[in-house]
Amino acid sequence: MYNSNMATFGRYLIPARTHRVEEEIKKSRFITTAAHTPTVDDARAFIDTMRQEFADASHNCWAYVIGAPGSTDRIGMSDDGEPHGTAGQPMMRTLSFAEVGDICVVVTRYFGGTLLGKGGLVKAYSGGVQLALAELPTAERIPSAELDIVVDYPVLTPIQRILSEYEAYILNEEFAAEITLRIKMPIEQVNGFRQTITDMTNGDALIEVISSDEM
Repeated sequence: MYNSNMATFGRYLIPARTHRVEEEIKKSRFITTAAHTPTVDDARAFIDTMRQEFADASHNCWAYVIGAPGSTDRIGMSDDGEPHGTAGQPMMRTLSFAEVGDICVVVTRYFGGTLLGKGGLVKAYSGGVQLALAELPTAERIPSAELDIVVDYPVLTPIQRILSEYEAYILNEEFAAEITLRIKMPIEQVNGFRQTITDMTNGDALIEVISSDEM
């Protein structure tokens, strides 16, 4: 379950994989496909893919939220030919209250010959998104950083022992006159880890942040 404290550290739930649900409403076929889209370009590419897959559909309506759940700085929506406000907007409203970020949802409709009316369309499109979200497999997005640390040999084992405390792991080791470790960990753990290593080595360790998701 999503916890609002997760977003404090840049952590939030994202789709773990592309997920699809389908339902029939008054002979119209509604296919809802949700995917992880960490950028606007990814969302647009996913929408294009759905349009190509369902090129013969009556409508391919869509909405996306890029960023943490509930964020509004990078959003988009489209009714794709349905009456204004009956598809994209209700889809977006549903996403805005979801516990998942970096997500794009496309609802494909094959018209079955029976008009649903504006209220029926709003219910159908928002309901498709709700159905997809209810069964959506999720993963946790954890912004990370990579650090290079240069230390003396006696410090290697103590460092290895504390890595799990900081959700960290070693990517690479270089052994020369000193040991250079490249370590990856959540951004939120960097300051505490840096202080611990500084204390452990009496300030002799060289610590440099090489890359991070916030750079």
